[in-house]
Amino acid sequence: MRERDKSQSQLGDDEDAVQESFILRFWRLARGYYTGEERRSAWLLTAGVIGLTLVQIGIQVRFNLWNRDFFNALEARDRSAFFGQMGTFLLLTGASMVVAVFQLYVRQMLQLRWREWLVFRLQARWLAGSRHYQMNFLPGSADNPDQRISENTRWATAMAVDMAVGLFQSAVMLISFVGILWTLSGPLLVAFGSNEFQIPGYMVFAALIYAVIGSTLTYFLGRPMVDINIRRNQAESDHRFALIRIRENSEGVALIRGEGDEDRGLRRSFSHVVAVMKDLMRSERRLMWLTSAYGMVAGVFPILVASPRYFAGAITLGVLMQIGSAFAEVTRALNWFVDNFPRIADWRSHLERVVALEDSLDAADILDAGEVRINVTEGPLQDGREVLAFHDLQIAQADGNILVGEANAEINAGEKVLIIGESGTGKSTLFRAISGVWPWGSGEIRVPPRNHMMFMPQRPYLPLGTLRGAIAYPAAPKKFPDAAVIAALERCGLAHLTGRLDEDERWDRMLSLGEQQRLAFARLLLHRPRWVFMDEATAALDEANQDAMMGLFQDELSGSALVSIGHRPGLDLFHDRTLTLLRSPDGARLTAPQKQRMVGARRRRGGGAGPVTTARRGVARILRGRPRRT
Repeated sequence: MRERDKSQSQLGDDEDAVQESFILRFWRLARGYYTGEERRSAWLLTAGVIGLTLVQIGIQVRFNLWNRDFFNALEARDRSAFFGQMGTFLLLTGASMVVAVFQLYVRQMLQLRWREWLVFRLQARWLAGSRHYQMNFLPGSADNPDQRISENTRWATAMAVDMAVGLFQSAVMLISFVGILWTLSGPLLVAFGSNEFQIPGYMVFAALIYAVIGSTLTYFLGRPMVDINIRRNQAESDHRFALIRIRENSEGVALIRGEGDEDRGLRRSFSHVVAVMKDLMRSERRLMWLTSAYGMVAGVFPILVASPRYFAGAITLGVLMQIGSAFAEVTRALNWFVDNFPRIADWRSHLERVVALEDSLDAADILDAGEVRINVTEGPLQDGREVLAFHDLQIAQADGNILVGEANAEINAGEKVLIIGESGTGKSTLFRAISGVWPWGSGEIRVPPRNHMMFMPQRPYLPLGTLRGAIAYPAAPKKFPDAAVIAALERCGLAHLTGRLDEDERWDRMLSLGEQQRLAFARLLLHRPRWVFMDEATAALDEANQDAMMGLFQDELSGSALVSIGHRPGLDLFHDRTLTLLRSPDGARLTAPQKQRMVGARRRRGGGAGPVTTARRGVARILRGRPRRT
């Protein structure tokens, strides 16, 4: 246990080590896209966005010059110059439209390709090594990974591209228009008592002061929005999860008439969303007071500051309007933070959720690489025999509490072994450890090759899609010919489904649990694994159907090894021996009774109406459509 505690402590230290600054964490997320297998398209699309942005800025600079010439033509009442400038305006407008559309297309492609890469990467990491299952037991693990992968990645990548382009554009616009504003504004003569001095390019300093004041006020007023948006995302995801949970358990809710309680629970869940949204709206209203006033003043402020030189005759009306336009561009560039602060807060909340999922996956990787864990060795022994063997196996819960304290046993190929024990002694967890999805513990498990094994839980997993795909899972739907699929269904008493192989339905809802369990046995007949692990896989079947399904292991699957968990009467008759998990203070012990049932010997003698005869009769009755009378 001290070694386990040390391992858990080390895991916590490693998790703390990956907590980086926000910018570094974002770069860690983006670096893989720009340095991985998608780097060529990533850099090409980024170069395209940058190039088109520069062209668009060049058009804006030309618009600034047009602004001067247009108002000078108005001031001079020059009709020909006026219409000439209108022609220039149409050309510039057309060029700007074309560039804007192409820039949008390239930017959208960059967002889509980056999101696609990120989603595929997170999905692959989440599914690899049963991380999607293990993360449910890791303390502090990211919740609702489905929403983080499907929704938060969209906003994290799309808004990152938009804001990166906006920031780049603002920086280039600032560089481009500061020089224009400096040249046009000229010096400002300031008298201080008997002394006079000049401020060169004073409009640039005015723009800088104006932007600094706005950015500072925005930061202090809008800073709480970052945390509020993170809490909003959390509350939204919790409410969404509650809705999904009801949908997935709608039958149980309907049968027990639990709609009233569920409605109260959903109302409580959404009340958290409402409370957070009120905080967010309150913060947005405070920020709107500033941004509204700031934007209104920005249209008049440069004209007001530059007007003394215009009234003095130092500049023309066109130059005055050009100064106003250049000032607007400079302040817009400097105010990028002010204008985008709410979006930055929202983007950061999405990004934090994606990065938190990455951190949880990293923590799962650290756990997988830890020294104190169950060692699962796959493959036959040196003499070529396939066995399932436990050597000093100890299984713990994720919090370190011992569940199975000692297990040493060996099961040979072709054996039929039943594992029994009180509820809570760790029978199902033992199966999870055998499959490799439960790493918590110590000792060693020798398992056959993974492609020779098939696990059958109490509620079979039926994927979305056609019935053919559900039967063939995890193989491709077209792997097995129709004749084999139909024969398997008929053998398992599901002949009424043979005409619906290519129907796309929610089969986990269409079929009863008993039908789903028999479908899992039909899946066995198609795959014919050498090793079958059943966890209460006949719990929903009546006695005749159970006999029929278990009869598969005496007929079609007689060469397959069977390791079962079950409490149903009569199951022991289909197994050669029994192992028992006995509860103890230091964890359950796996023991073998001194006197085992020798069903195999009785089967070889062929005497009496044993379980084989009973199973065959049950199958015959099912196939004839006449259930056994009780």
